[in-house]
Amino acid sequence: MSGTGKSKRGFASMDVSRQREIASKGGRAAHQKGTAHEWTSDEARVAGRKGGEVVSRDRAHMAAIGREGGESRGARNRRRQTVGSRGSEATSGGAYSDRESPVEVSREGVAGSQSSGSRSSRDDLSDDGMESVRDEDVPNRT
Repeated sequence: MSGTGKSKRGFASMDVSRQREIASKGGRAAHQKGTAHEWTSDEARVAGRKGGEVVSRDRAHMAAIGREGGESRGARNRRRQTVGSRGSEATSGGAYSDRESPVEVSREGVAGSQSSGSRSSRDDLSDDGMESVRDEDVPNRT
């Protein structure tokens, strides 16, 4: 037993396949008897909403899962930056975080920003006329 403080007895001590077999028999019996409950999508939606409300009342728990998500995002961004700094950013999708996006800008403005589907003379520019800009390089206008 691994430090849980409880020994496995009865149903818990059985093999997983045996547990499944017994549970399956119980489910079939309930359906035959007519006492089995089958969820409608509306019932499931209401139950899920209630569960979410109950869980979100626990501020400490919500803070913990938020912190975990932030740490996960930070680790992912650090991995991207180290991969990008090694020169393999073309294969890794670039060294952009999830809040940055590459934007190509020509002398006339942002490339491909025209509302019509037609191509313009801007497409004739070579790559030398284009510049890659990150969101962080653009001044905040708020």
